[in-house]
Amino acid sequence: MQILCSDLEGVFVPEIWINVAKKTGIEELKLTTRDISDYDVLMKKRLSILNENGLKLSDIQAVIKKIDPLDGAVEFLDWTRTNYQIIIVSDTFVEFADPLMEKLGRPTLFCNSLIVDPDRSITGYTLRQPDGKRKVVEALKGLNYRVIAFGDSYNDISMLKKADASFLFRPPENVVAEFPDIPTTDDYNQLKKWIITATSE
Repeated sequence: MQILCSDLEGVFVPEIWINVAKKTGIEELKLTTRDISDYDVLMKKRLSILNENGLKLSDIQAVIKKIDPLDGAVEFLDWTRTNYQIIIVSDTFVEFADPLMEKLGRPTLFCNSLIVDPDRSITGYTLRQPDGKRKVVEALKGLNYRVIAFGDSYNDISMLKKADASFLFRPPENVVAEFPDIPTTDDYNQLKKWIITATSE
């Protein structure tokens, strides 16, 4: 039995924090897991910036509501769900994800959650579990699934390395350079071909 595991941001939708950076003009919020491999360091930096600038959950949610899926993403996701089972495994948060999931047709999503004060300030976050992407793949393999995974950033690598077959989709050059052993594409049609091949083995 086969199952697909995919990242969300950079694969099906644009990076949330980059869009927040563009809206607020805060350049440091453009940093993502494509740039900083330590997720805790990245999130603490983001939360500090939000606090310094008085930005609340509602400000981030307002930006997210205007984000549309990447060109071809909905069609690709529809294709995967017609032919396979897929779980989106993301480091985003429940409080961010709903508008994006609606636009993608509500695929299954595993993600994290935020700690929010009564005044809607974001004061922290709670991981579903440490190294959750890798552990999803391990759990599925423990259920006798063969896992095909794809993502774009440093935080996807442990998931990709644990999967039976894996691909980088639209990664930055620094990630490609560090992990040349993982096949890379920026085209959904090529990704389809690789998935078909991987699930036929």
